[in-house]
Amino acid sequence: MQKKTPKARKNGNEYELPTTVGIIFSDVKREYFPTEAQYITEKDAKKDAELIGQYLETLGITVLLYPGNAELPRRLRRDRPEMVINICDSVKGDESLAAAIPGVLELLDLPYTGADILGLSLDTNKFVIKKLLEQNGVPVPRYQLLNSPTDYLDPTLRFPLISKLNAIHGSVEITREAVSETEKHLRERLRYLIQTYKQPVLVEEFIAGREITAILLEGMIKKVYLAEKVFHEAEEKYLFTTFEDQWLAEGKDVFQYVRIDDPLLKEFVKKAFDVTKMYDYGKFDIRLDQSGRYFFIDSNCNPAFGPKELDMALSVILDLYGISFYEILKRLLLNTVRDWYGKERLPLPAESEA
Repeated sequence: MQKKTPKARKNGNEYELPTTVGIIFSDVKREYFPTEAQYITEKDAKKDAELIGQYLETLGITVLLYPGNAELPRRLRRDRPEMVINICDSVKGDESLAAAIPGVLELLDLPYTGADILGLSLDTNKFVIKKLLEQNGVPVPRYQLLNSPTDYLDPTLRFPLISKLNAIHGSVEITREAVSETEKHLRERLRYLIQTYKQPVLVEEFIAGREITAILLEGMIKKVYLAEKVFHEAEEKYLFTTFEDQWLAEGKDVFQYVRIDDPLLKEFVKKAFDVTKMYDYGKFDIRLDQSGRYFFIDSNCNPAFGPKELDMALSVILDLYGISFYEILKRLLLNTVRDWYGKERLPLPAESEA
C-alpha cells in the first residue's frame, strides 16, 4: 500500500515540523493477555507514550494521546491531528490486530509513522517473513512452522532448535527452555506454547555465535546502524537475549552494545527492510556464526520506540552514533511529512553527518 500525498506543506525550501501530533499506543488491560509475560511487554505503553509526548512538546508541538481502542476513530475525527506517531503494538492484546490502526488512519487520510497495513500484517507472521527473506536472498536459519505438537518434524533440521511464537514479539517465551536439544523436549515445548497462546510455533536451528542488532532509519536515504551485543556473563551454553534479560533484569546490565560496521550486512538489512514492507524505521536481530555467515533470526517493523532512558534498542544504538532522540523524532516527523505531502527530496537536518 502506497502512502498518499494529498498536498505539500512547506516553508520556503524546507518542510515544517507538524504543530499537532497524535500518539497512538496500546490500550493495555491484564485480561487481554493469556500470560503475565505477554502483559509485561506492553503494560507501560501509556507511560512510554507520555514520555515521547514530553519530548515532542519541547519542540513546540501540541501532543494528543490516543489508546488504540474502539474510540480511536471518533477521537481522531474530532481532533484531526496533523500527523500521528503509531506505537500501538496490539489491539485487545492481539498483535495481529495492530494492522487495524493504520487502516483507520488511511480511512481518515491522516499521515502516520511506521508500517502500513501490509507491513504490520506481515510482521505478525514470522513464518511468512522467513519465506520473504529466504526468497529474496537474505540468509535465515533453516526453519519449520508447526501447528500442533504432533506435526511431522522435518528430519533435515539439526538440533539444537529454538521455538518461537509465530505471531508474538517482545521475546515472549524466549527463555532458556526455548532451546531444545532433543525431540522429546521440543514436543513438550510445542504442547505448552500452542495450548497457552493458541497459535502456531516457528522452530528454527539455533545459530551459535555473535548476536547483532541492526536499526534502519529512513530519511532522504536509508541509513543502517549496526551494533553487537557483548554479553557480560558468557557462561551459558547457549548465549542469547532472553525474555528475562529484556524485561526482568531490573537494571542489571546483561550486555552492552558495541558499534560495528560491515557494508555487506548493511545491504542485507536494506533488502530485508524493503521486502518485509517496512516504513520509516525497522529493527533486525542477526546471528554471525563461527564461519562468518550471517543469519537473520528476527525482524520488527515499528520496533519499540522511545528515548534512551527507556532502554529501547533503537535509541540506545543510535546514541552510539551520536544521534539523540530529538534528532530521531525530527527525522521521523519530517520523513512522514515529506512522504505524505510531497515527493520532492529535500535534505533533512544532520542526516549527512549520522
